[in-house]
Amino acid sequence: MEVSGYFPIWEQLTAQQQARLAGAAVRRDVKKGTVIHNGSADCLGFALICSGQFRAYILSDEGREITIYRLFERDVCLFSASCIMRSIQFEITIEAEKDAQFWIIPPQVYQEVMEQSAPLSNYTNEIMASRFSEVMWLVEQVLWKSFDKRLAAFLLEEAAIEGSSCLKITHEGIGNHLGNAREVVTRMLRYFQSEGMVRLARGSVELVDEKRLAALAGP
Repeated sequence: MEVSGYFPIWEQLTAQQQARLAGAAVRRDVKKGTVIHNGSADCLGFALICSGQFRAYILSDEGREITIYRLFERDVCLFSASCIMRSIQFEITIEAEKDAQFWIIPPQVYQEVMEQSAPLSNYTNEIMASRFSEVMWLVEQVLWKSFDKRLAAFLLEEAAIEGSSCLKITHEGIGNHLGNAREVVTRMLRYFQSEGMVRLARGSVELVDEKRLAALAGP
């Protein structure tokens, strides 16, 4: 998809502004596991996802990860251009969960056009508000929802993303998404297995009873 397809306000930009954004955009290909943005010290640019899948996460001082949100085809990533948000510093890491293609608009170019265009500025603020809503939802989940419910919800979400009830994921990988130690994940998965909800194998988790998992995950 061309750069114009990612901006619902594209027709509200001037021809010069459209040409500036489209002309500065660079197409990139990355392999699974590639880190494309690493904290506030990094400012790659405004990313437009063509294909693949990205994960945005934060890292604690002890080295524990927790996933903030995912990015899929047609999504846009604002935090990879965090330097344009001068009053806010984000220690967020973004990596490719799958092989991916994306456009990058350099931060200085995006900021230049955003300062000229109220529609683009408003669109950027909408993206920021949406991401903050996702972060607040995550905080609520961590604070108020027990780990068994969060794990059940995660397994169901992964099955929906992958289109399969057999997930190729390690216990450590699950822990990195949910912000829990591998041992905690293993204990809970073994409990799920004893209850007939999942079947465990090396490097995979098969969902056996999705209805019970959904009931456990709750609304």
